[in-house]
Amino acid sequence: MGQLFTKDRIGENLSRLPEWQSEAFTWLANRIADKENTYPCVPGRMGFLAGNMRFAFLGDPRSADTGESLAAHLQTYGQCAREAGPYTSLVVFFETTADLSAKHNIAQFEQLFWSILSDVHRLDVHPWPADIAADPAHFAWEFCFAGEPYFVFCTTPRHVARRSRYSPYFTMAFQPRWVFSDINASTPYGRKLREIIRKRLQAYDDAPIHPALGLYGQTENHEWQQYFLRDDESTLTQCPFLHGASTLQSKAPQDLTNA
Repeated sequence: MGQLFTKDRIGENLSRLPEWQSEAFTWLANRIADKENTYPCVPGRMGFLAGNMRFAFLGDPRSADTGESLAAHLQTYGQCAREAGPYTSLVVFFETTADLSAKHNIAQFEQLFWSILSDVHRLDVHPWPADIAADPAHFAWEFCFAGEPYFVFCTTPRHVARRSRYSPYFTMAFQPRWVFSDINASTPYGRKLREIIRKRLQAYDDAPIHPALGLYGQTENHEWQQYFLRDDESTLTQCPFLHGASTLQSKAPQDLTNA
């Protein structure tokens, strides 16, 4: 099983961590807690400040065992997420060498992200949840692991204009879908929060709001396009993630088709 850390535990042992782990966490903590330049993701900021987040440190993301290691940590997280707090998420820092940062452009980091996510899926022994569409082209699709749907996003050292997706270390974050139960297109709170986040993004980023950003449940929305946002407004035309089960669903269950 993967070892996870709370914000407080990392803070208490910061000087004992390897230098790159200390730097990765400190940078994120300073970014999210910055009162002068407010981090756009409201649930993420709330989760960090409340101690709801869980953290993991993994090695070079190009390693052959990255998928296996990440799957183990995600398995551990899934077993404790509901006890962590209402705005929980799992933040996974990867050891990002100077060589990796220099030689990988955004497109290559994008490819690396989808490769890792697909590897994790292939290691999942649990069936795909019956209430989640398995086809990424469907608006009700979400990445799932061990029966739990997650919104996933990635930050890299090569993002410049889209500062909300920049980090000095290649990082992946997993937010359980249930965190957003009241934050969707069907609730006034969800629509209002979306307005707040978009306003903060406009002030935070040096790039226009990406056209792929939407709310889960909207028929024109595709979650996978939001997982990895490029520095410009372009996006892939087809999701690189392919659900491997032979019972691939072309549509979501009936109760979601009219969401």
